[in-house]
Amino acid sequence: MPKTVLITGSSTGLGNTTAKKFAKEGWNVIATMRKPDQRLIEENPERIFVTGLDVTKPASIEAAIAAGINRFGRIDAVVNNAGVSILSIFEATPMDITRGIFETNVFGVMNVIQAITPYFREEGGGTIINITSNVGFASNPLLAVYVSTKHAIEGLSESLSYELESQNISVKLVEPGAMITTNFSSNTMAATQNLSVPQAYQPYYEHMMNCMLDYPFESSDENQAADQVYAAACDPSDRLRYLAGPDAEETARLRWSQSEEKYMKTMRELLGQTAWRNGQAGIQ
Repeated sequence: MPKTVLITGSSTGLGNTTAKKFAKEGWNVIATMRKPDQRLIEENPERIFVTGLDVTKPASIEAAIAAGINRFGRIDAVVNNAGVSILSIFEATPMDITRGIFETNVFGVMNVIQAITPYFREEGGGTIINITSNVGFASNPLLAVYVSTKHAIEGLSESLSYELESQNISVKLVEPGAMITTNFSSNTMAATQNLSVPQAYQPYYEHMMNCMLDYPFESSDENQAADQVYAAACDPSDRLRYLAGPDAEETARLRWSQSEEKYMKTMRELLGQTAWRNGQAGIQ
């Protein structure tokens, strides 16, 4: 009997690509999204089932799980992919926006895990795959809110990897780099337009935004990330982390292969922070 995966945030981007990847590999796919788009079914109508799911609404999660089991008879893995981001100066980021991002990126993941865990426990096991980011271990400026949510999921996943092992439930982390070609990036920029930048930060903000446009690493793409999600779902080992993309691999190497002092110095240079500091020194 084919295995079945439930994926959140499947309307576009990584979630959409991952749904197609699993279906291509012979899995049944419960592709969930806030506003169901049946076009995804056209890719593989026998394997893909689309249903609504809002990670901030527990009743919606329970309904999607029940609908998926009704359609395919079982669920073997869940991929927590749904997420939102914003570029901002933290001092000027309204707390209601910050809480909203945490509701999706952190509490939404927790909602899904709490909903699926009893089912997996009763069925004798299952796999939970949480999508984070290389900024979950290597932070960037202007992304403080998003970065903090990914750090939270990194910690949650590592802790649960021990705890849920007692119930034969495996927890995995997939850590993509910057997938600049996806809708996630454009949605982030669109959300950013609604936030003001305090005058005191304006020169710094403009400098760092320009540095982001000149990304210092080879970027990832959603196909690389989808391949790693699939690999994680099929891996019976205790491995927790799966890097996805050359930039994720490089930032991991920088983070873990040298001292904290050297790492911070290197990242300041790569991200444009050193150029900013030197420019300010020159002005003064």
